[in-house]
Amino acid sequence: MKQIIISGLIALLLVPVLYGQELTGEDIVQKVNDLFNVETAHAKAKMTIQTTSGQKRTFVYESWSKNKGEKNLVRYLEPRRVKDQATLMLNNADDIWMYFPRTQRVRKLASHAKKQKMQGSDFSYEDMGSGDAFINDFSPKRLQDEKMEGYDCYKLELTRKPDSDVSYSRLIMWVIKENFVPVVIDYYDEDDPTLHEKRLIESDIRVIDDIPTAMKVVMHNKNDNTQTELELLEVKYNITLPDSMFTERGLKK
Repeated sequence: MKQIIISGLIALLLVPVLYGQELTGEDIVQKVNDLFNVETAHAKAKMTIQTTSGQKRTFVYESWSKNKGEKNLVRYLEPRRVKDQATLMLNNADDIWMYFPRTQRVRKLASHAKKQKMQGSDFSYEDMGSGDAFINDFSPKRLQDEKMEGYDCYKLELTRKPDSDVSYSRLIMWVIKENFVPVVIDYYDEDDPTLHEKRLIESDIRVIDDIPTAMKVVMHNKNDNTQTELELLEVKYNITLPDSMFTERGLKK
C-alpha cells in the first residue's frame, strides 16, 4: 500500500512538468493574454520618462479599464500643466479621444494615432490599450525555454499576421513558468523584423487580488536611447465600473 501511495505522489508531482512540456505557443500566449486582460481594473501610477539627454519628466495618473482591456480611460493628476487632461481609448485603442481641461474640449485623434507616443513616452497608445493583440494580431511559436531575469521562462516568438496593422513585425517574449507573467518582451520594427526596437522588462511581481502583477515596468527604446518607467502606486482588479465612464461625457469629469 505504501508503495502505491508513493508512486501516486510521484505521478502527481510529474503532472505539472509533463503538462508544461506539452504547452504550445498558443496555450502560453492565451494564459498571458488572460493574465493581462482582467475584466476590470483601476490603478494609480507614476510614469518617469528619461530623455536622450538624461533629463527626467514625471507624470502621475489614474487609469481604468473594462471589458478585458477593450475600454481604457487615463486621467492625469500631476504635473499641474496636465492635471485633469484625459485620454479615452476604445476598441483596443483603435478609437482615441483626448480631453483638454483648459479649453474644455474633446478631440478625436486620427486612426493612426495609436502608434504615436503617449505623452512623449516610450509607450505608444497601442502598447497601453491593445487588449487582445497577442491573440488577434500575432501567430505564436514556442522556442527553446530559457532563464531570463532570474526566472525559468517559456520563450516565444510572435509573428505579425498578414492582415494585421500592429506596429511591430514580431515580438520575442519570455514568460515566467510559475505565473505566466511576461517578464521581458522584445519589440521589432514594423518593416524590418531584424531591427530590435524596444525592450520591456517587468519586475517587483506581487499577487494583487489573486492576480500576479508587475508593480514596475520599464520600456527601453533602442533607437532613441531613451526609457520610460511605469510604477504602480495602487491597483485593484474586478471592481464595478459603469459604462458611462468610458464615453465623451465621462471623459470630461
